[in-house]
Amino acid sequence: SYSLLHASRKTFSNVKVSISSQWTPSCLNSTAPELRPYELWNSSHLFPNAEEATLFLGTLDTIFLFSYAVGLFVSGIVGDRLNLRWVLSFGMCSSALVVFSFGTLTEWLHFYNKWFYCCLWVLNGLLQSTGWPCVVAVMGNWFGKAGRGFVFGLWSACASVGNILGAFLASCVLKYGYEYAFLVTASVQFAGGVIVFFGLLTSPKEVGLPELGADEDKVSVEEDANRPLMGSDDVDDDDRNYSIQATDNDNQPKAIGFFQACCLPGVVLYSLAYACLKLVNYSFFFWLPFYLSNNFGWKEAEADQLSIWYDVGGIIGGTIQGLISDVLQKRAPVLAVSLLFAVGSLFGYSRSPNSKPINAVIMAITGFFIGGPSNMISSAISADLGRQDLVKGSSEALATVTGIVDGTGSIGAAVGQYLVSLIQENLGWMWVFYFFILMTSSTILFISPLIVREISLLLHERRLRMLAE
Repeated sequence: SYSLLHASRKTFSNVKVSISSQWTPSCLNSTAPELRPYELWNSSHLFPNAEEATLFLGTLDTIFLFSYAVGLFVSGIVGDRLNLRWVLSFGMCSSALVVFSFGTLTEWLHFYNKWFYCCLWVLNGLLQSTGWPCVVAVMGNWFGKAGRGFVFGLWSACASVGNILGAFLASCVLKYGYEYAFLVTASVQFAGGVIVFFGLLTSPKEVGLPELGADEDKVSVEEDANRPLMGSDDVDDDDRNYSIQATDNDNQPKAIGFFQACCLPGVVLYSLAYACLKLVNYSFFFWLPFYLSNNFGWKEAEADQLSIWYDVGGIIGGTIQGLISDVLQKRAPVLAVSLLFAVGSLFGYSRSPNSKPINAVIMAITGFFIGGPSNMISSAISADLGRQDLVKGSSEALATVTGIVDGTGSIGAAVGQYLVSLIQENLGWMWVFYFFILMTSSTILFISPLIVREISLLLHERRLRMLAE
């Protein structure tokens, strides 16, 4: 479901050139007859030149990210109070209708209006925000602590898979007109929403399986695969079901409030850290092809293909780092080591030579150390935060916490897109990379209290094992 949501976002990025040409008057060579009257010729066009059209397309990106960020805070709260299947399928189907109206219907009707486009994209951001909190909550219902880092690290590659799917679908039909690219991706997303509505199982209880944590009293702490990493040893482990989507109203816990979720240990720190890290990660998503074309003079199609290696590195990084964090049963130290290497890889990539193979290798390494931690924070760590001992057995928090973390990150990403363009225009690309290094270092700074605490716990556990031997 989240791959389909990301596919529709990627479609908009892939057809920007076609949209820009449609919104501006056609270029005429010097021998072509001048079309009169000029006002009539330009009546069906939004902008007088491609520069203004491109600026408006960038504004739409910023509008989408800000509305998406606001929607995440709300969607997490709604997801903890309503049926996750209903919320997710509604968001997918409604977003598909908005995308269809934005790219296909307006072109078929030859209706071009800037305010109409802005309103549709605000609505699209709000509707698409229902996706991530709901899917993380559903995954959190099915997977416990022991394999959560590896499973979530592998599963969070769905965003990159969606980017590839969106690029493939758009490229297949773009020759017939950009409106058909929107039509295809919107249709596939709508169909996916229908399948989710009729087929998604939001928790093990729906098929008669025990909920996570139901048998905690029967196993020791060392064998307990469902105890959250963020838990405290002082809290009573005797609890029954704490599923996000319980169907028994008598046993269904009360959803946690927004401010209560913000006060949970680690939520604010990881939210601020993710704001800095998602800024860097999304800047690569939006600006990497442009940087390759602008800085090295490579063709746009070649730059698009080469930029895939960043996603490949992120997929591998999220999976391996998640697996390591499962073995250690600690997330923050793994993030710290990866982000320290990310600083070095960013510095190295900023000085990459004009060689596609070398650039691809350094790009994949950079994606490994940046995309990997980004995937961990948005998925496995969000699940850990929403499944702390403080909220078990009495309240729901997973979707709300996920919305807070990802929403704060999206605000950082939205602000970052403007800052990147501003720095690049006035200081150059090298200073953009210095800015990325600063934001990556800030990520480490925000989670430093958690890093110190978890390293201390690791050393304490090691001393206990040595004494036991």
